[in-house]
Amino acid sequence: MLHTPRVPAHTHPGNLMSAPSKPVHLHCQSLAGTRLRKHADFQRAYAAARKRQSASMSWFLAPRTDVQNPSENAPLFLPQAHFGSRVGLTVGKVLGKAHERNRIKRRLREALRRHIDLLPQGSDLILHPRRGVLTIEFTKLEAEVVRILTQAKADAARTVTRPAMVGPA
Repeated sequence: MLHTPRVPAHTHPGNLMSAPSKPVHLHCQSLAGTRLRKHADFQRAYAAARKRQSASMSWFLAPRTDVQNPSENAPLFLPQAHFGSRVGLTVGKVLGKAHERNRIKRRLREALRRHIDLLPQGSDLILHPRRGVLTIEFTKLEAEVVRILTQAKADAARTVTRPAMVGPA
C-alpha cells in the first residue's frame, strides 16, 4: 500500500482558514529514521568508539554491527544511501534548563538534517554538544557539523578499507 501525504486543511480551496506563516514542505528530508533512541544502542556505540573533540562538541563514531537489510522492515521514506546510519544527540542537564537543552537539540537536528547526505553509511554517530552551541551563530554551527560529518565519513571509509588483522597461526 502506497502512502500518500495528507494535504493540510488550509490548502483545501473550500477552507477559509488563513495559511500558516511557515511554508509547508511535504517532501523534506528528516532525521526520524536515522536517530539513535535506545539506551543499549548508545552503550554499544560508546563501547566501540573513541571520543573525539571539536570546537563546540565531542563526538563518537562507531561501526554498526546490527545493520538491517534494506528490504526487511525498513521504513520506506528513507533514502537508500542512509540505511544503517544513525545519529544520536546527548544533551545533559549540565547544559542548562529544559528550554535551553531543547533549543540546542533543535539547532543540531536542523544542521544535521541539512547535511544528512554526509552521514557515513553503516555507522552510529553520537554528538555531545557544549553549552556554546546555544549561542554560536548557526552558520558556524552548521560548518562545524559539516566538518564532523566529513571527518566521520573519511574515518568510516578508512575503517572499511583497512584489512582485518590476522593473528599468529
